[in-house]
Amino acid sequence: MTHDKKPTVAVLGPGGIGGLLAGLLSRAGHRVICLAGDETAATLRASGIRVRSGPFGDFTAEVEADTELRVPVDACLVAVKHTALGAALDRVPPAALGDALLVPFLNGVEHPAALRARYREDVVAPAVIRVESTRVAPGEIVHGSPFAEIDLTGDGVAKERLESLADALGSAGPTTRVLPDETAALWAKMSFLAPFALLTTRYALPLGDVRTRHREELTALVEETAAVSRASGAPTDPAQALARYDAFPPQTRSSMQRDAEAGRPLELDAIGGALLRAAERYGVPVPVATRLVGELRHAGR
Repeated sequence: MTHDKKPTVAVLGPGGIGGLLAGLLSRAGHRVICLAGDETAATLRASGIRVRSGPFGDFTAEVEADTELRVPVDACLVAVKHTALGAALDRVPPAALGDALLVPFLNGVEHPAALRARYREDVVAPAVIRVESTRVAPGEIVHGSPFAEIDLTGDGVAKERLESLADALGSAGPTTRVLPDETAALWAKMSFLAPFALLTTRYALPLGDVRTRHREELTALVEETAAVSRASGAPTDPAQALARYDAFPPQTRSSMQRDAEAGRPLELDAIGGALLRAAERYGVPVPVATRLVGELRHAGR
């Protein structure tokens, strides 16, 4: 992958995030290959990806689609949820991936190690994305937020490779930057996501109600998560996190909450479980997080 060549990109999981990125990259002139099940792949081959977006406009983009990676690519964006990750990775055999970058847009902090155990260590480049984007039907994406921001990182990945992919993503639309510290990048998102996801899902309330009716619990959980982040080597600011929550529209719901409402499997272990495991590893007390995760597990979440 070089700065003067448009990279070929595979997208594993063309849902809300993967579909948006696939559509934007295709519109920008990249060869895009979406990896999905038979029915979704057939729909994408026939109709492309249709995107409705305030910042990026409404458009339809042609993409290739297959059930498994069979051709050389420069990067493979992994945009499935943790609950579907194991089965989804069967669509990307290590031999087919080769030395292409594997870029997981996954919640949590534990997935890079698991991916490096399966693929080459020097190709796993974790990414963090801040966006609200939903797949309303196969190949139909609604981008609801006025922003789409990506942080690209990867301990052990050549910086020029990260910068080249960041250029491609940034030129296609999302504001993209390369960060030098993988741990800091992942925990920055985790510190914001864990309190948001756990509380909105536990109480089945939008963020506005959580931050008013459960303010004390929110504050305590933010402080616990920040303490675990600091122990993990990624300093975070609880006051800044609370200010971000206060700035969001009151009807904002977490993706975990939306999954609970739809009866879908939750990423509770990838988010809450990972937080508790890190807290135990570093000896950080997290009573509020422990109770919330326990209550959600007891409820069958």
